[in-house]
Amino acid sequence: MNSIELSLFTSRLNAICDEMGAVLQRAAFSPNIRDRLDFSCAVFDAQGELCAQAAHIPVHLGSMAYAMQSIVSQLDWHEGDMVIVNDPFLGGTHLPDITLIAPVYFQGKLLAFIANRAHHADIGADSPGSMPLSKSLEEEGLIIPPTHLIEQGVMNKFFMSTILKSIRSGSAALGDFSAQISANHAGVERLQSLIIPLGELAFLNALSELNDYGERLARSVINNIPNGEYTFSDVMDDDGLGNVDLKISATIDIKDHNVHVDFNGTTDQTKGNINCPLSVAAAAVYYVFRCLMPKQTPACAGSFRPITLSAPEGSLLNAKRPAAVAAGNVETSTRIVDVVMGALAQALPDKIPAASHGSMNNLAMGSVNDNKAWDYYETMGGGMGAGSGGDGLDAVQTHMTNTRNTPIEVMETSYPVRIKKYAIRKKSGGDGLHKGGDGLVREFEFLKSANVTLLTERRLHSPWGLNKAKPGKQGQNVLNGKILPPKICLDVKAGDKLTIKTSGGGGWGLNQS
Repeated sequence: MNSIELSLFTSRLNAICDEMGAVLQRAAFSPNIRDRLDFSCAVFDAQGELCAQAAHIPVHLGSMAYAMQSIVSQLDWHEGDMVIVNDPFLGGTHLPDITLIAPVYFQGKLLAFIANRAHHADIGADSPGSMPLSKSLEEEGLIIPPTHLIEQGVMNKFFMSTILKSIRSGSAALGDFSAQISANHAGVERLQSLIIPLGELAFLNALSELNDYGERLARSVINNIPNGEYTFSDVMDDDGLGNVDLKISATIDIKDHNVHVDFNGTTDQTKGNINCPLSVAAAAVYYVFRCLMPKQTPACAGSFRPITLSAPEGSLLNAKRPAAVAAGNVETSTRIVDVVMGALAQALPDKIPAASHGSMNNLAMGSVNDNKAWDYYETMGGGMGAGSGGDGLDAVQTHMTNTRNTPIEVMETSYPVRIKKYAIRKKSGGDGLHKGGDGLVREFEFLKSANVTLLTERRLHSPWGLNKAKPGKQGQNVLNGKILPPKICLDVKAGDKLTIKTSGGGGWGLNQS
């Protein structure tokens, strides 16, 4: 296969993922999937190694790339099957992220898998939005181990009804599940149409060449990082249950075109829900090194072959069941990125940016004793860290998420909430030769009583600057003028106003003026 043929093959695989995403978005019922685009789609080979992914959610895709091999090896597969899973300790991230996996057969032989993962605003937790201040996994909602939802083309209606009975918004959830199933059907069809003219052997050879190409590009980048050990640490604000300044430490060992990231020194798993399985830590590590690779680097297993990682079992980044993990996927993953980038900045001072706002700024809310149940979940952007090439961007999602916001029109027509203010938070980015991006301000007025959960970070510690620049301004959560802690669950009443002020990014370089 020459370079042009390989490029075309890669583009066709990527296009399959893109089309799956389009089907999922257009068929979904909930604003969380339809408008915020909180989903991801990918293609894997028969062993569960990543072949291609769309430019969706890094924390979804990296964790799937790390864990898919163990998932697919556990089950017996047949043509027409579809498996559902959300268990964080069996290949998931956190319970709201529900993954559907479908095998792809050619002439009776299993050659690949199609998968999509989507965040559901309700997975059966007691608190609306299913992002509670939990102490154990069981408090976070319905746990789904890898289970056949469809077997040889036949839907397991009993299992689907069991899932829907555990969810408050059953009809909307059924629409979202149907959208996920449709996206996988589209992916299976398109991948089969790619395989048929090639044949089995040519398809498998193309995958092998794709992975070898990805590995060559990855090693060429690692070769430009000076050999050595680079260590950095940072802290999580809190776990929502009184434990603060929870340390994450990383030592990056660069040697002979290989990378190993060791998280020894990271604090033990905690009572609150900022723990995460090792697959989430892997997603953050893969993301950082993927950012260093050339634009044409394929998103495949080969691109990650030179990268390994480890974390002590029972630590914050390799938690043991039944640890609570709802915020580990969204908040801890962003701090892992900060720590890995902080270490790499010692080796590549001109290529690594300052810390970005460092939180997905999670807001979950919903009805309290209301006949018409509703659940809402959103992540909010902030300031991007500045780099050697220029200022950071204002009010954007960064690093482990790239979802959109929920449009005000959708918010106000779907939920009993009014948006009073939505603006850039001026002067919240860190000063420097290049200024950190500013955060944002989003103010909600409640039209009915509701239960609200906030899972946020960088409220107690600022996003750091680099090369003597200033840090970004800390974020702030305010209810009716009263400052709230970073993580809290509370009831609000009609007329209450909640204001989220997100952090700015750190600056880069000393400003001589």
